[in-house]
Amino acid sequence: MKKKSETITTSIWQEVASADNPFVAQRVHVHGYDLFSDLLGNISWVEYLYLLFKGEPPSIEQTKIFELLAVALANPGPRDLSVRAAMNGGVGGSTAAASLMSALAVGAGQHLGGREIFAIVLGWEKCGCNMPLWTQWLKNDSSDNTVWPKNDSIPGFDPITKQCAPPVKQLLEQLSNRHNLATINWLIQHQAQLEQHVGYALSLVGVFGALFHALNFDAEEAEMLYLLLRLPGAAAHSLEQKRLGWKTYPFWPDGIIYREPTIEE
Repeated sequence: MKKKSETITTSIWQEVASADNPFVAQRVHVHGYDLFSDLLGNISWVEYLYLLFKGEPPSIEQTKIFELLAVALANPGPRDLSVRAAMNGGVGGSTAAASLMSALAVGAGQHLGGREIFAIVLGWEKCGCNMPLWTQWLKNDSSDNTVWPKNDSIPGFDPITKQCAPPVKQLLEQLSNRHNLATINWLIQHQAQLEQHVGYALSLVGVFGALFHALNFDAEEAEMLYLLLRLPGAAAHSLEQKRLGWKTYPFWPDGIIYREPTIEE
């Protein structure tokens, strides 16, 4: 009886097996592009990410926007709870995988986490650049009513601050000066009106969500990428804290302990 061959159903990845070893690929294609002949050396990290998720390479403009977004997301900083979780793992001697998994778990929620990005992009998909639709959407419960509890805060807005933070203004200014995005232009024009309607200031996460939508990522893709692109900062702070040890761990009652590096370091 002839053994049935294994079939993997995917439109992303195709392998051509070597003649002498079926477990070793002779050629690898990603959405039709030869990984080692066409892509390697000719494509950047964010271009490859875009290709993996969307099935086609980004335009030059999309690449620049995605690179800007990736840099802005790469390190939320040690006050972010997902980074703090990775730092806890590092200083406690956890494995690399455990520290990163803790960052993913803590950073997945509805406030400053992946699920907030999901909700924001879903809002853009439903409302677009339509102010009446946004006012209606912001007024209603925007949670997806699955495994997540009702969201007490409004996605994309800081639940405490009423004044827009400088990094939010700087990011919007950068985008306005460098790129002509209908989504961002509309957000800038209606920012004050949206903030007045909500009662709180637009947050960085709100701008990130608008950018994911402008790059044509849907809500699920944006949630995945948001979680992924924040891991470099979690990893770096985890390793740093592991080397520094628990005696210099920040957030003791007296505040963050910061030490300027010496010349030797």
